Amino acid sequence: MGDSRGFPDSNSRPLRYRPSAGIINKIHVENFMCHTSLDIELGEQVNFITGQNGSGKSAILTALCVAFGSTAKGTQRASTLKDFIKTGCSYALVSVEIKNQGEEAFKPEIYGDVIIIERRVTESSGSTIALKNRQGKKVASRRADVMEIVEHFNIDVENPCVIMSQDKSREFLHSGNDKDKFKFFFKATLLQQVSDLLYSISDQLDAASAQVEEYESSIRPIMKELNELKAKIKSMEHVEEISHQIKQITKILAWALVYRDDNDVKEQVAKLEKLKERIPQCQAKIDRHLGKVKELNEHLAEKRFQIDRMMEKTSEFHRLKDELQQDLTLVTKSKHELEEEHTRKRNHIEKLVKRVSLLEKQIYEFQEQHVKNTQVEESEMEEQLKAHQDEFDSAVACITRLKEEENALSEEVSMTMRMVDQIVSEIQDAERKRREVLSHINGLRQRHTNKVTAFGGEKVIRLLQVIERCHRKFKIPPIGPIGVHVNLVGGDRWALAVETAVGGLFNAFIVTDHGDFQHLRGCANEAKYNNLKIIIYDFSRPRLNIPDNMLPQTSHPTVLSVLQSDNPTVLNVLVDMGNTERQVLVSNYEVGKSVAFNQRIPNLKEVFTADGSKMFFRGSVQTTLPPNRWMGSGRLCGSVDDQINNFEEEASKMQDKARQGQVRKRDVEGRLQDFQGRLNAVKRRRLNAERDLTSKELKLQDLKDSCNSYAAEPSSSPASNANELREEILKIDEDIKEKEASLDKLQERIKEVTEKAKEVKLSIKNLSDSAKGDIDALDRAGQELISLEEELITAERGKSHYENIMHTKVLPEIEEAEKQRQMLQLKFEETMKKTSNFCPESEVEALGGCAGKTVDQLNANLNQLKQRRNQESQRFSESIDDLRALHEKKERKIIRKKRTYEAFREKLEACQKALELRVTKFDRNANLLKRQLTWQFNKHLSNKNISGHVKVSYEEKTLALEVKMPQDTSNNNVRDTRGLSGGERSFSTLCFALALHEMTEAPFRAMDEFDVFMDAVSRKISLDTLVEFAVEHGAQWIFITPHDISMVTPGPSVKKQQMAAPRS
Repeated sequence: MGDSRGFPDSNSRPLRYRPSAGIINKIHVENFMCHTSLDIELGEQVNFITGQNGSGKSAILTALCVAFGSTAKGTQRASTLKDFIKTGCSYALVSVEIKNQGEEAFKPEIYGDVIIIERRVTESSGSTIALKNRQGKKVASRRADVMEIVEHFNIDVENPCVIMSQDKSREFLHSGNDKDKFKFFFKATLLQQVSDLLYSISDQLDAASAQVEEYESSIRPIMKELNELKAKIKSMEHVEEISHQIKQITKILAWALVYRDDNDVKEQVAKLEKLKERIPQCQAKIDRHLGKVKELNEHLAEKRFQIDRMMEKTSEFHRLKDELQQDLTLVTKSKHELEEEHTRKRNHIEKLVKRVSLLEKQIYEFQEQHVKNTQVEESEMEEQLKAHQDEFDSAVACITRLKEEENALSEEVSMTMRMVDQIVSEIQDAERKRREVLSHINGLRQRHTNKVTAFGGEKVIRLLQVIERCHRKFKIPPIGPIGVHVNLVGGDRWALAVETAVGGLFNAFIVTDHGDFQHLRGCANEAKYNNLKIIIYDFSRPRLNIPDNMLPQTSHPTVLSVLQSDNPTVLNVLVDMGNTERQVLVSNYEVGKSVAFNQRIPNLKEVFTADGSKMFFRGSVQTTLPPNRWMGSGRLCGSVDDQINNFEEEASKMQDKARQGQVRKRDVEGRLQDFQGRLNAVKRRRLNAERDLTSKELKLQDLKDSCNSYAAEPSSSPASNANELREEILKIDEDIKEKEASLDKLQERIKEVTEKAKEVKLSIKNLSDSAKGDIDALDRAGQELISLEEELITAERGKSHYENIMHTKVLPEIEEAEKQRQMLQLKFEETMKKTSNFCPESEVEALGGCAGKTVDQLNANLNQLKQRRNQESQRFSESIDDLRALHEKKERKIIRKKRTYEAFREKLEACQKALELRVTKFDRNANLLKRQLTWQFNKHLSNKNISGHVKVSYEEKTLALEVKMPQDTSNNNVRDTRGLSGGERSFSTLCFALALHEMTEAPFRAMDEFDVFMDAVSRKISLDTLVEFAVEHGAQWIFITPHDISMVTPGPSVKKQQMAAPRS
């Protein structure tokens, strides 16, 4: 201790660059560990802090770790941050002031030249972080902002070369294990971090390479499908050739129809011309009758004038005679009209009868002619008819059999499709249940990480952060969620029952008044926590004291009795809002049934079993609700690992069930495809058989018609035949019957008119007896007038008859023929237009034209080719164009995938090369660091004339120190530092630590009880070395020791501080 060596003066040697950013100016703690309030101001270089054991020296380094974001376990001094709060206090505060000047300053425009990191730990809401500038203004409050500052200044509190706590110092100085030294070296030089990153990248590259190989192997089935498509396309080229022939015949048939329509138009024009020749003949007859009518009208006018003159001679006679004559004329005229009509109808009937005879004669002639023409072929036609009838019956039986087979296969297809739908429903149900189970597992895992998430998930975390930020708005801070403030008494037995009973209140928050209610509702909206349950309750109210007579009189526990909370307001809310004092807990269903329904216990509201069942009375109705299977074991349960394992097993079962369903689905779908293929084949056979049956039916009908009817070629119209003649005869017979009926009616009317005429003539005769001469003359004149009128009526009837023929027969037939011609012409033009657009006439002529080929022949040839094409096409369900398109699509898909996978492979190879290059650089840097460590270690040992060597083995992960003492003449190195004396071992270990420090960059270093195993001499030498190294290194150093360091002289570079003695 009396060594005359002085500590180095920092002003007498050149100094390294001293960082002006990142060093600690000041440390302030409140209610932290054993300190009520402590301020430590540090110098920019070497700082010694001494004090007796228990004075709170180590709390300074712990405060630094906490301020820079370390967890409580990371400090090795506590399990939770709340444990750092001084006993009897509700919070702890740690504030660290960091210098922020120079080129390496962190966001000086925001923080200025000083950054203050303040971390507050409270009993209720955990810890909060605040970043402030020199003026104390809050700039940021996120943990990520602290991590950004830590990364910027390279402050790694877990690196023992930055902060060496008391426990790490003891472990480091006392350990002689080579593997522990290697771990210390590997972590301090950041080789551990780089090595972990390289191993992680290598694993990721291996996984990516395996994935690419899997992708490449997925192409092989598609290549096989592509080769199969090529074979199908080659087989279907023959169908294309038949299709080409069908197109050629279709073109020839189209032009054949055009030529046929042209001939129809020409024939109709010739027919129209013949009809127009009838117009002049009919008009001449009309003109002749019109001239006769005109002549008769003139004679009739003369005769009426003569009669008028005769009647003027005797006015009275004339008047009476005129009246009687008028009556006679009317009666006679009516009689003549009736007789004329009778005669006309009688003549018409006779004409109809003659027409019937004529038609029957024509039918007889047609039959005679047909018999003559068909007698030779009769036997042959009967044989053909019988053969066609047999073929027709055979085809009907075949179709019946195919329909029965088709119905049976349709039923099988329907049943199989229903099975597929049922299996798909089961698979979907299993997948849905699996997703629900996985979602519940994620919730349990979040709860395992943070208990608060069990009562609202991430939403409640956001809400608590908003409440912390806006806590000044509340009159009293809200309490919640309620579940966080409640614990179970006596283990987890009643966790599920309590969850069933009052689980709905666990997510709720409690406020003291309506104002706080509005503020909390606003915070919930900001945190996007909808439907938050908020309870208003008086916080000043003490815990409720419930008398025994208001509790259920039973030995079983209540929900309230198994709950524990440090907050009386929470328990009061559970009583007032949840009725927990009236809810009884039982072990099983039988006991619960007895308690709830048989014993009639007063003050009992509900009974809950340990498995979550609920029983209660409502009036006279007994109600039992089963447990909720998704509720697990309750959110108040301490351990959720068993629940997670159970749900994972259930998810695995659901996944296995879905896989089994997929296997069953593929099997049933294979059967369904087989049934559908057989059904389609039967349908095609049935359709072909029906088409064949239709063809045979038409042929059979033609033969029957040939046997039962006789063809004839009429002289006037090519379309008339025997059937039409018979239909006309039937129509004429009906007309004759109608005419004869009306003829009888006319006969009756003629008799009546004749009687009336006799009466009128008798009157005229009586009148004429008085003036016979005048009457005779008048009578003669009247007879002549009647004759003229009758002739006039006959002439007018003739004229009307021919006009009627002209307007009802000649002109309509011409008009109908003209319409027919226009229709045929329009049809011809449309056919011509469509055909020309379909193919030019020159193309058909190049194919040989239509000469010698009728439309029926072309249709038969076309149908034959189509049938051949259909037979060939039935071998394949797709068209050749679809197959070619599918082939091109798959080929493009394969090419695209190959290019993509080749690009993946190139990128992976590039990444692998980059990784190999980085591994090479890492090995090179590790070897260089090993050499540097040996050099620095030897350099520091040389201060005591000691030499040594550091042997680092990266393969075995060991680090060995070899030390050769100056008094050792055996030239044997000491391979285990535990073979040295205490001082020599402490000094060699210190040299090793300083060598590591020299390889580490940080704005400050802190060491606690670094001299714990040193004697006074070793401590003196070690302090000399430490101070000299610290001054030369240029960074800020903080040394904490309980020993006497009076030999250290304070100076511009060295600052000493003494901690107050602990209170007894």
